[in-house]
Amino acid sequence: MKRLEILKTYKLYIGGKFPRTESGRFHAYMSGKKHVANVCRASRKDFRDAEGSARSAQVDWWRKTAYNRSQILYRIAEMMEGRKEQFIEELILQGHTKAKALAEVEKSIDRWIYHAGWCDKYQQLFSSVNPVASAHFNFSVLEPTGVVCLVPKPGEALLGIVSMIAPAIAAGNSVIVLCDLKSPLSVITLSEVLHTSDLPGGVVNVLTGELSELLPHVSVHMDVNAIVYAGDDKEQLKSLQLDAATNVKRIIKVDSAELNSTEDPYLIREMSEVKTTWHPIEQIGASGSGY
Repeated sequence: MKRLEILKTYKLYIGGKFPRTESGRFHAYMSGKKHVANVCRASRKDFRDAEGSARSAQVDWWRKTAYNRSQILYRIAEMMEGRKEQFIEELILQGHTKAKALAEVEKSIDRWIYHAGWCDKYQQLFSSVNPVASAHFNFSVLEPTGVVCLVPKPGEALLGIVSMIAPAIAAGNSVIVLCDLKSPLSVITLSEVLHTSDLPGGVVNVLTGELSELLPHVSVHMDVNAIVYAGDDKEQLKSLQLDAATNVKRIIKVDSAELNSTEDPYLIREMSEVKTTWHPIEQIGASGSGY
């Protein structure tokens, strides 16, 4: 008797688990005329669950040492390297040539390595000791923004998504990734890599669905601290900016092409907040000199 092929089920990734959408809705993903998979269409309830998981995970993730976060990002790269062929196959199903798929997978792996190296270094670059006129030390350091929602450009399959997640979690944030249904396969497989790479559950949450349906809920949610938007829809961006004013949520616009082609630590800075601390200098002697 001929064996039936076991087809992969592409689910959501929330809080370190792989649930189906609570709504039961799905999108039939086609590669040409071939039905490849049914992909979950996330709902408002799924987003609320993802936000709760991200909020619960963020503080403990930030409390890990920078070196430990670096080790985990490096481990993600190791796990992707071991599943390279699967990513290549999925990218081909999503319209890539084999050569383009190989290049994108290898760049994505290298992007994790790059940001792993920055985890314990970006503070030296972006923090400062500030001159003041009083008897104080004045330090400015970076702290994570908190829960950040990442919105890749529609059609981004892997590299553009990795290029947003890596700097966000290197900075100590937890994230919710909203991926449209044009190229949804690789991001779910990426979730499986994250799940087996020592990354705590809830630090990265992945939802696939219709952006036009999900973004209005994201922009007005009072416990999402920032949205990083890589799309080109000017009306959508303007709507996000107007809605985000309800809780002074940061909207960070990034260029998708530049994000894919450039390696730099500046998105880590953009997804961080600056904390300035004043510390008095004890006065000794009549001269007022201190230490």
